[in-house]
Amino acid sequence: VVRKGKAMREFDEIVADTLDDEMQRQGINIFRDTNGVEKIELNEESGSKTVTLNNGEVIEDVDTVLMATGRSPLVGPLNLPGAGVEQNDGGYIVTDDYSATNVDGVFALGDVCGNIELTPMAIAAGRRLADRLFGGPQFKDSKVSYDNVPTVVFSHPPIGTIGLTDVQAIEKYGEDNVKIYRSKFANLYYGPWQVEADDKPKTAMKLICAGEEELVVGLHVIGMGADEMLQGFGIAMKMGATKADFDSCVAIHPTASEEFVTMFPWGLSKQDTGAKLSPLNGATGPEPNLFKTPA
Repeated sequence: VVRKGKAMREFDEIVADTLDDEMQRQGINIFRDTNGVEKIELNEESGSKTVTLNNGEVIEDVDTVLMATGRSPLVGPLNLPGAGVEQNDGGYIVTDDYSATNVDGVFALGDVCGNIELTPMAIAAGRRLADRLFGGPQFKDSKVSYDNVPTVVFSHPPIGTIGLTDVQAIEKYGEDNVKIYRSKFANLYYGPWQVEADDKPKTAMKLICAGEEELVVGLHVIGMGADEMLQGFGIAMKMGATKADFDSCVAIHPTASEEFVTMFPWGLSKQDTGAKLSPLNGATGPEPNLFKTPA
């Protein structure tokens, strides 16, 4: 049951659409545009449930209902207003780039700030804050970067994503400055399966590049092993990799990840390398040189 048209709708369309197709291929019935669940009723005799949706649809004889309800920051017990700590409308704590609140000596990081709600993100922010507060003069400017954070969703198949979606890239840089590379295929792992090609699970990939040098500003993949391949590409993007940098890397065969370094058309991008900017110490992510200034 999804409130809108599909799951993961804020992700890049190649990821969201492929996941939708794969879920249906696996036999999952998707109830769309429901605006959520209105009520759940228990049948005392059978123990089954009847789920009524806000659009009027009814699902009968349900064994188990799992609801992804979202969450709010658990900050109520802290009595933040009593200390004068600023919060936004969602209850999240407002901080600057250095995890500092508006109150001297009070810092906040992680999910309660609402930036990127991932455990490793909170750990990274905590480490940088500890370095700055206790690490000596060499760490006086230490802070975490929220640019190009690798993110994985352990769906079936898994999803990996870094950076901008194509919609976000076009909005930020202008359509004339964005070039998109796509690929969709059945992983070689499924080659021996004696089934029709259309019935084999698919892997889909997209590289989103911006500017004359084709700086990689978005990388999206769904398919077998997507979770394991993402970390290395995350390092490359933090260091400002271009399409030419990807093309210069020799493919590892047979793997799915080799598709990212052999994306068609291969070897035709401007021979600019992105290995110019340090990704260390919370540095701002690289930006492309634009053909045209977006309106």
